[in-house]
Amino acid sequence: MRITSKGQVTIPQEIREQRGLLPQTEVEFELTENGVLLKKAPGVRPRGRAIVQHLRRRGDVQLSTDEILALTRGTE
Repeated sequence: MRITSKGQVTIPQEIREQRGLLPQTEVEFELTENGVLLKKAPGVRPRGRAIVQHLRRRGDVQLSTDEILALTRGTE
């Protein structure tokens, strides 16, 4: 990884997924003896709520609730 001229780095997707680091996740940096530690800021929402909030209103399929239930149940 390289730090950009704006001081930014990309956290690899695998690490973001394993640690629940979604867009808008608050993080903090801690100086350690060996470098810098990145961690979620205290008081963050539980991962499940953060995921739901992130996905809210992103669907692009216009189905009614009944149509969705029919699809998931395998009925027509």
